[in-house]
Amino acid sequence: MIISASYRTDIPAFYAEWFLRRLGAGHAVVRNPYSGKAMTVDLRRESVTGFVFWTRNFGPLLRELDALRRFGRPFVVQYTVTQYPRTLEAAVIEPEKAIAQLHRLAGEVHPQCPVWRYDPVVFTSETPFDFHLRNFEDLAARLEGVVDEVVISFAQIYRKTQRNMNEAAQRHGFTWEDPEDEVKLLLAEDLAAIARARGMQLTVCTQPRYVASGAEEARCIDARRLGRIAGIPLDVPLKGNREGCACHESRDIGEYDTCPHGCAYCYAVKNRVAALARYKAHKPDEEALLPLI
Repeated sequence: MIISASYRTDIPAFYAEWFLRRLGAGHAVVRNPYSGKAMTVDLRRESVTGFVFWTRNFGPLLRELDALRRFGRPFVVQYTVTQYPRTLEAAVIEPEKAIAQLHRLAGEVHPQCPVWRYDPVVFTSETPFDFHLRNFEDLAARLEGVVDEVVISFAQIYRKTQRNMNEAAQRHGFTWEDPEDEVKLLLAEDLAAIARARGMQLTVCTQPRYVASGAEEARCIDARRLGRIAGIPLDVPLKGNREGCACHESRDIGEYDTCPHGCAYCYAVKNRVAALARYKAHKPDEEALLPLI
């Protein structure tokens, strides 16, 4: 089984010690986000095909590369770097530090290890269409030769996302919009051309309607990439986790509402204050990321 760690929270940035202790113990306990039922996930080496990490700061696990290597399973890092204003991203690390980590992952782990994520694409008065063209080009130039794929998606405006964006807009004095599909398709096509010029394939995550000319459908949990890192083909079925998802089958070990990065557009956090409190209260030696009640 491929272990996803995690599209629900940033385990490398905030819960690295918990993750490593769970590897040592050989299991983790995870709650189903819909039913609340607790499930045990087998993390023994013989049961794990590989890992996909999702993060905005891999630094804490970069310091533990020897431990990850000793575990003996390939891993991919889906690394988000967007370089948005602080009004949208309150507490992410500086782009320079993130880019340096991507360089290290490519050089010290494997050239196929890091995948750059420029997502979600958010349209505000501070980040309009032309901003994304300039910003994406700047980041792509600094990541040329480091990654071969860049994943995008357009912000999904769930109810909690709308509420958090409205609060941030009022607090910081900007406006935001969810433009028509034609605008998104045009931007996706332009970004695909920029990526291609920098030796990268642009892919679109869980939104096949935005797969413009020059782009492809993303497979964020990708057994093919893990297999290239491992040096052997991996037999894992395709099984997306939601509509439009083209991923291989995986098991996620994260929890929603636990990431304190404070990104206004985040789909995984209802309230940053509550997420920060949960982060501060968590205990690395527990079986589950949050106490089971």
